[in-house]
Amino acid sequence: MKILVTGAAGQLGCEVVKVFEDAGHEVTGTDRKTLNLDGSMNIADAVATRGTDWVINCAAYTRVDQAETESDMAFAVNRDAAAAIAQGASRVGSRLLHVSTDFVFGGAQSRPYRETDPAAPVNVYGRSKLEGELGVLKALPQALILRTAWVYGLHGSNFVLNMLRLISERDSLQVVDDQIGSPTCAADIARTIRVLVEQQAEGIYHFTNEGVASWYDLACEVHCLALSLGLPVLAKRILPISSSQWPTAAQRPAYSVLCKEKIRPLLGQDIPHWRHSLRATLEEYSA
Repeated sequence: MKILVTGAAGQLGCEVVKVFEDAGHEVTGTDRKTLNLDGSMNIADAVATRGTDWVINCAAYTRVDQAETESDMAFAVNRDAAAAIAQGASRVGSRLLHVSTDFVFGGAQSRPYRETDPAAPVNVYGRSKLEGELGVLKALPQALILRTAWVYGLHGSNFVLNMLRLISERDSLQVVDDQIGSPTCAADIARTIRVLVEQQAEGIYHFTNEGVASWYDLACEVHCLALSLGLPVLAKRILPISSSQWPTAAQRPAYSVLCKEKIRPLLGQDIPHWRHSLRATLEEYSA
């Protein structure tokens, strides 16, 4: 198949390019230089001229706190550009997989969110991603939307890489312990995307690694693995704090665990636990 990956330079996009190339597909990746999603170029035309079998939209505005003051840019990329990509794909009969987020949910419930649960985002980023989903489905009703959460990898900027830096620079850290989710490896998401595309799936699906954690739990595991792998560690302790002790511009969902029952039958294998994938990622980082 011919695959177009937007956001190919990002932490997820680069993994998606790799898994499809490794599987023998013809892959074209775009970044901000070749496909700018800020409204300065005709995105639908740019996508349509590629004439690919599938478009995988990994591009997004992901600066959650900055989105509160840069809402125009957040909506331009996450809503308007996503809809334009779907319009371009629709013109030439291409299929589309659009990556979305757990932040479309409000975090008020205590069981994992299903695909059919009502969306209720609590910040600008979440609203922009939700409206992006709606725009994609309006332009291309058979589109495939994959929601995921707490993404980390070896590329770009993410919580795990930030923790590795901070534990090498500071004697102690404070990390929020009352926000619960599922840390998810970008490489695992990319492999899941390949399975969904090769099976010609459509509709909305949730995928994360197995297990749940707080940001504090994740930070402690990064610290423990870094010590065992001989990575630079200065920090002697990590302290749990509440969200109220670490105020941010954007409110975060207190609970954003995603239910994966719908996607399991399509995958044909067990979903890795987040601790297993984190260890594999840090072993690769160490090497």
